[in-house]
Amino acid sequence: MSPFQSFKHLLVEATSLSKDALHIYVGLGVMLLVVILFKKSLRDWRPLAAVAVASIAGELWDIVDTLGHGGTPRWNANWKDVWNTMFWPTVLFGLARFIRILKR
Repeated sequence: MSPFQSFKHLLVEATSLSKDALHIYVGLGVMLLVVILFKKSLRDWRPLAAVAVASIAGELWDIVDTLGHGGTPRWNANWKDVWNTMFWPTVLFGLARFIRILKR
């Protein structure tokens, strides 16, 4: 098991959250971190792009780990993880763009 996979398992055990829930938290965390650190608005495309890059990079790492250990990638599971990670940041981005309450 790679250090990345070990860290993910440690996170699951430490938080008592499912892997799916962790994807949701990571997506929101990355988005909010970019908004805060770079002083961007939720309306800006860059925080959402950062979530997409982080999500895809994580899944590519999972695929490489799987192949490296002689396994077969589970494409549906990888796609579900990307979808889980992107869903709420995409909703926030849409709300910030089209609903007055989240506009700066």
